[in-house]
Amino acid sequence: MFGRGSSGTMKKRKAKQGSRHYQQLESYAIASLGSGDLKSAVVCPNGEDLNEWLAWNVIEFYNQINVLYGSIKGFCTATSCPSMSAGPRYEYLWADGKKKKATKCTAPQYVEYLMAWIQDLLDDESVFPSEVEVSFPRNFVNTVKTIFKRLFRVYAHIYLSHMEEIREFQEEAHLNTSFKHFLFFIQEHDLVADRELQPLNYLIEQFTNEDEE
Repeated sequence: MFGRGSSGTMKKRKAKQGSRHYQQLESYAIASLGSGDLKSAVVCPNGEDLNEWLAWNVIEFYNQINVLYGSIKGFCTATSCPSMSAGPRYEYLWADGKKKKATKCTAPQYVEYLMAWIQDLLDDESVFPSEVEVSFPRNFVNTVKTIFKRLFRVYAHIYLSHMEEIREFQEEAHLNTSFKHFLFFIQEHDLVADRELQPLNYLIEQFTNEDEE
């Protein structure tokens, strides 16, 4: 099992024990990332099932974002961040399917709800099966798209509300590498619509242009 730490943050998630060969995928990803070629690192390995690759990367980016948000969590409070925003033009409401209407909440509440929601999905064998004999559900890709759309919002909030703290803790390079990896992954697999990426469009253009040079 995987749970919250005493501070309310999430502990690092590991792939479930089972027959799925996540260790093999992890070895491939580490080798690809070690080469410095992020574009190659996001491509599904030859001969691998795409759903397996998406599932493993959900866990990886979930862990990465937990670490990044954890570094500024003490500065992201109900007072400093009364809404889950990405700059002055974008505000996100929380919806988990249990209530008919989306709910306004503070940024720390939104992130807490999001991470708990993803955790529940990862623990649900009908959504993220651990045994290779069990197929992924038909709507699995749509579920993954929703996860990545919402994880993007955490990146956007960090960039647009907490860069001062990120730079103070010398985490900017780490944040940029993580987001660039995330960006190339969602672009490679068409996981997040362009309209959802608008809050960080300036940064996305910069990273894309850098990679093309």
